[in-house]
Amino acid sequence: MAASGAKYGIATAHFYWVGAIPAMIFLAVFMMPFYYGSKARSVPEYLKMRFDERVRALNAISFAVMTIFASGISMDALAKLLSQLLGWNYNFGLLICSGVVLIYVLKGGLTSAIYTEVLQFFMIVLGFAPVVYLGLKDVGWWHGMNHSLQAVAVEPSAIYLNASTNFAANAWTSAWQPVLAGSEHNPMGVDWFAMIFGLGFVLSFGYWCCNFLVVQRAMAAKNMTAARNTPLVAAVPKMFFPFLVIVPGMIAVALTSMPDKNYRIPPPIVSQANYNNAIATVRNASAADADAVKAVGDALGEKVDSGKILSLVAANKAGQLTDTQIQQGLYNSIAENYYSGVILSLIKKYCPPGLFGLALTALLASFMSGMAGNVTAFNTVFTYDLYQAYFVKGKSDRHYFLTGKVITVVGIVLSAGAAYFASMYDNAMDVIQLVFSFVNAPLFATFLLAMFWKRTTATGAFYGLFCGIGASTMVHGLTVAEGKGGWLGHKLYEFPSSMAQNFWLAAVAFIVCFTFTLVISLATARTKSDADLKGLVYSLTPKIVDNNIPVWQRPAVVGTVLLIVCVILNFIFW
Repeated sequence: MAASGAKYGIATAHFYWVGAIPAMIFLAVFMMPFYYGSKARSVPEYLKMRFDERVRALNAISFAVMTIFASGISMDALAKLLSQLLGWNYNFGLLICSGVVLIYVLKGGLTSAIYTEVLQFFMIVLGFAPVVYLGLKDVGWWHGMNHSLQAVAVEPSAIYLNASTNFAANAWTSAWQPVLAGSEHNPMGVDWFAMIFGLGFVLSFGYWCCNFLVVQRAMAAKNMTAARNTPLVAAVPKMFFPFLVIVPGMIAVALTSMPDKNYRIPPPIVSQANYNNAIATVRNASAADADAVKAVGDALGEKVDSGKILSLVAANKAGQLTDTQIQQGLYNSIAENYYSGVILSLIKKYCPPGLFGLALTALLASFMSGMAGNVTAFNTVFTYDLYQAYFVKGKSDRHYFLTGKVITVVGIVLSAGAAYFASMYDNAMDVIQLVFSFVNAPLFATFLLAMFWKRTTATGAFYGLFCGIGASTMVHGLTVAEGKGGWLGHKLYEFPSSMAQNFWLAAVAFIVCFTFTLVISLATARTKSDADLKGLVYSLTPKIVDNNIPVWQRPAVVGTVLLIVCVILNFIFW
């Protein structure tokens, strides 16, 4: 999130205040009774109970693919962290983090993943809070940071931010005004519809209500009350997390705009071999001209700032610079940013050895919990919803237990492959939302109709879900954002940012899935009676009565209070 805070500003808080809290409340009040009450072991199994095996299989396959990519994204971030911190080769870093996660998932399973996530929360608070405090102090507290960000907004290209235009002064410091002004007025490149419908409704509800990785934690609760309270309790710190994980990115942008701070948002990781080639190119340049700029850029393998390269070549010609000085000049001349490296760079800048270790542990716990959680979910869905359901039926529990162990190893290997795909992006949040737009967005449309319209048929759900996934895939292949997408060979539209593309992919997938499911369900006959759907459809399910629970502990009441606080936060940072 620090990466998105740097790239998009305070609007990143919408992933919490719009894209999380309302959906978590909805999960607790409405959807958890279905999940926990049905005793389904997974989301695909619920779909089987509500519809049939076709819908279950399609969702299980798509979800398994999603968890592999999500795990690979965490693996990529962790491998790059180890590369930057210890100088390890990227491939070696992938091998090490894969091995560590594999060992404790095999030993602890879901329990180890949950405990790691709990540990991650406390480590992030303890590790990042000092960084936020020291960073804000360095940039002149909140007012000083906002003042610097306002200067950046009117000329973001000066520090190589991914923006093709200049914005109003509040583009990085206001959560809603730039969004309401239109997609061309904010660095995320989204308007109010994409933000509210694409993120706030489709992606957020699809993730928090239909993603088994999330629901699995609540389903592990000891009873229905605990299961419903789980997302409500989690929503409390979630509302205030932006101050810990988004503000560091904004601090990084402010620092970069201050020449006296000797800091820049990290550029893409360049191998030492490329740096050595570029150093030699600078030394061998006959003149500070366009040819020298091109030669240095080719040697680095990155886009460079021509003005800084010309100055570096001229300085070396005037008096021989050391290799270290030239490499530092090359580092500062790379005209691109690697946003995912922001938080580590701030930790290095502000933390003494002891605090550095604490903050680093927080980062490691964060990435490893993401890997472990997704691999565990992949294990569960593949073993129970694919292997047991379609390939090998009627075996003993021990057989499926051992199969799960093997699938865990397979999941780790596949995740390593997905990590190479994730490495093409400068912000992990961009790629994870891309994955969600393919899987969670259409699935939410299926769930919405499944739970609240008893007329929804299995045939409608299957073809609607399939068409929704297909629509998202097609739109991605026909559009481009930051040089990615458009793989069908014909570009219909170019989005201003990867995140804008993700929000619209999700919106299209949801609308297509919802429409096809609705139309096909009306044209096909129901195969399940009202009695079969009891406990699976809201109108046919006995409502939970909270009379025996104090008013202040009832999920609906707690959810309402949380929603009010969330609205207040939105207005404060309007």
